Amino acid sequence: MKALTFKRYGKSPGIGLADVPRPTPKADELLVEVYAAGVNPVDNIIPTGMFKPVLHFQLPATLGSDLAGVVVEVGSRVTRFKPGDAVFANIFDLGIGSLAEFAVVPESAAALKPANLDFVHAASIPMVGLASWQALKERLDLRAGQKVFIPAGSGGIGTFAIQLAKYLGAIVGTTTSTGNVDLVRRLGADEVVDYKKQEFDKVLRGYDAVLGTVKGDAIEKSIGILKPGGRIASLIGPLDAAFARARGLNFVLKLVFGLMSRKIMRLAKKNDVAYSFLFVHPDGAQLAEIGKLLETNRIQPVIDKVFPFEQAKEALEYLAQGRSRGKVVVRMN
Repeated sequence: MKALTFKRYGKSPGIGLADVPRPTPKADELLVEVYAAGVNPVDNIIPTGMFKPVLHFQLPATLGSDLAGVVVEVGSRVTRFKPGDAVFANIFDLGIGSLAEFAVVPESAAALKPANLDFVHAASIPMVGLASWQALKERLDLRAGQKVFIPAGSGGIGTFAIQLAKYLGAIVGTTTSTGNVDLVRRLGADEVVDYKKQEFDKVLRGYDAVLGTVKGDAIEKSIGILKPGGRIASLIGPLDAAFARARGLNFVLKLVFGLMSRKIMRLAKKNDVAYSFLFVHPDGAQLAEIGKLLETNRIQPVIDKVFPFEQAKEALEYLAQGRSRGKVVVRMN
């Protein structure tokens, strides 16, 4: 079968379509014919080797973690799915990839595709949906009436997270460029900062929570908009020692991650706020709950561009430009 793979870590990872063996599902897995695969920023980060100590791939490795497709085979212990079921899933952090004609998916990571969505729209959801759910509901414990800052509101994660935060009853602040102000307001943003005209930390105040989605000094600046007792959940780092402990990493990595997060931890403590790094984990039960919100149109997918499978590499290159309005998806043949 065809898959988008990378051959090595570093500046020249050798990303391209390749012929690879069709995977065989284990007893607790599904074999899914992939109809569409969403792409995410982490798909561009993995080949650089940044997460090499944490994510384990056998090279050459297939890229991608989001998919929607049809089950063609189930393992002997699978009970919730059968061949012919339309599903969507996230397989991040499992050492396997979704940008392929077929993919294996643990039963625990899959959910039935929302009936009102086609495969392209369904494939756009899993990573951003689970990241938003795990950050806003679990890590930040966001409650109705609280204020949450979700920067880059017109991006893949932002367009979903704003809608989920509004569903939870929160007041949402965000940043975006001039041309996307109307989009993020339609999604539910209450306070919108045009980053081309203003700096968010000079405008926003009194926030209870921050979802970290933007690299650079945005995380440090966001501390200044939080109330005492506020919380930051970052999806982009810096990694911290708590993350290393949770994954059972060795002493050296615990030390390294502790050093990486030392500055943000010091600033957070000084301002009486809490910082943590969040690594998304696949969860079919959570995805099923997200599916209910999609089926009732409480949340709607936002898609920027769809690429054919033959241009999967170009899809990643386009995503890397950082200008997408919503999600970028690859449609299989």
